[in-house]
Amino acid sequence: MKVNFTETVLRDANQSLIATRMPIEKFREILPVLDKAGYYSLECWGGATFDSCLRYLNEDPWERLRTIRAACPNTKLQMLLRGQNLLGYKHYPDDVVRKFVELSVKNGIDIIRIFDALNDLRNIQVAVDQTLKSGAIASGAISYTTSPVHTLENYVKLCKEMKEMGCQTICIKDMAGVITPKETYDLVSAIKNALPDMPLILHTHCTTGMAFMSVIKAVEAGCDIIDTATSCFSGGTSQPATETVYDALEQMGYQIPINRKVLKEVNDFFKPIRDEYLASGLLKPKAMATDTDALTYKVPGGMLSNLMAQLEAMNALDRLDEALIETPKVREDLGYPPLVTPMSQMVGVQAATNVLTGERYKNVSKEVKAYLHGEYGKAPGKVNPELQKKVLGDEKPITCRYADLLEPEFEKTKAKLGDIAKCDEDVLSYIAFPQVAEKFFEARREKEENVAKYTIVEA
Repeated sequence: MKVNFTETVLRDANQSLIATRMPIEKFREILPVLDKAGYYSLECWGGATFDSCLRYLNEDPWERLRTIRAACPNTKLQMLLRGQNLLGYKHYPDDVVRKFVELSVKNGIDIIRIFDALNDLRNIQVAVDQTLKSGAIASGAISYTTSPVHTLENYVKLCKEMKEMGCQTICIKDMAGVITPKETYDLVSAIKNALPDMPLILHTHCTTGMAFMSVIKAVEAGCDIIDTATSCFSGGTSQPATETVYDALEQMGYQIPINRKVLKEVNDFFKPIRDEYLASGLLKPKAMATDTDALTYKVPGGMLSNLMAQLEAMNALDRLDEALIETPKVREDLGYPPLVTPMSQMVGVQAATNVLTGERYKNVSKEVKAYLHGEYGKAPGKVNPELQKKVLGDEKPITCRYADLLEPEFEKTKAKLGDIAKCDEDVLSYIAFPQVAEKFFEARREKEENVAKYTIVEA
C-alpha cells in the first residue's frame, strides 16, 4: 500500500509553534529542495498565514504564494480555508467567497482544504463548488472532536454528504490532537468501509502525545495521506515528524514516494531557523511539550495559549485551572461545537469571562451572541435553552444559511477603494482584514515612493 505525505512546515507547523511569524526570506532558499522531496502536497497558505503576513511580516500574502508557486512547479500547493469564513472570523457573502477561491487557484493553489467550525456543510458548499469550477482539488475536512453528539455514524454521514457535494478527498482534521489510536482506527475504518474509493487524510497535532500512535493506526486502517512536519518543527502543538513517520512506515512495508535524502536536507536547513526562534523566545519550550490536559478539556494548543494570555493580561493567571474547568461546561451549553477557529476563541473567552466575573454569562461576548443567533450555522447538539432565552429574549434564532442574508460585497468594496487597491487581490485583502490591509497598503505606498526618490537621485 502507498502512503503519501503532506508537509506542513510552511503553514501549520509554523503557525502552531511560532504563531506564523516565519517570513518568506527565511525559507525562500529551500523551496526548490522541498519541490524535489516527493510530497503529495506542501501546505503553505491559508489558516493564519494571510493575517500574519499583512499584520506582522509586512508581506503581501498573494506575492508570497506566487513566490512559492514559481519555486515549486512540481509539487501541489495546498491551503486551509474556513468555508464561508474564508481566513477571517465572520461569514462573507458568496461573491467574496467565490472570488477568493478563484484568485487563490489563479495565484498557485492546487488543493483547498475546506472546513466549517460546526461541521455545518451549508457553510462549505459555495467554496467547494468554486474550487471545482476553478480547476483545483476540493478537500472536505471534518472538524474532529468528541462529545455525546459526535459519533462514528454522524461522521460517516458527513463524509457521504461531502462526497455528494463534490469533494474529491476527505480529511479528518483533529486540531486539538485529541484523537486516540483506537478512535483513529475505528473512524478511518468506518469511513473507508462506507467510501472505499475516497482518498482519506489524517491531520492531527502532537499536543497530547497521541499523534504518532494515531498516525500509524490510521495507515493500518487504510488512510491514504498524512500530514507531517519536518522533524525540527514537529512535536508539541505541531504535527508528527516527517522523517520518523517515514522510517516507521517504510519498515512496516508501506510504499512512500519520498526521497529520504531530501528530507534530511530540508530538516538541516530549518534547524538553525528553529534554534534562532528558540533563542529569541518566539518559540517557547512549552509549545514543544506534551500537554495531556487537552484530553480532558479538548482545548487546542493555540486556544490554551490565548486563554493564558487573556488571564495574564488581567493579572489572573492563577485562575487558569478554573477557566479550564469552565471551558467544557460552556461548550456543552453551546451545543458541543468543535474547538477550532473561531469557536475555540469564543468558548475560551466566554469561559474566562464567566470565571472572572464570578457569575456565569453575566457578560456575553458579541461573538457568542451571534452564534446563539445562528450566524455561524447550526450547533452540532442542543443549545442550553435558558442561555438562549437570556441572550436572545423572545427573538428566534435564524435557521437559514447566514450567508443567504448577506449582500454582495466585492464590487462595492472595489469601487470604494479605488486606486488604493492595485488589483483584485488587494480588494480581498481589505475585505478580510480592513484596518490591517490599510496599514499595509500605506506602508507599501511609502516604500515605493522612497524607492522612486532614490532612483531619481541616483540617476
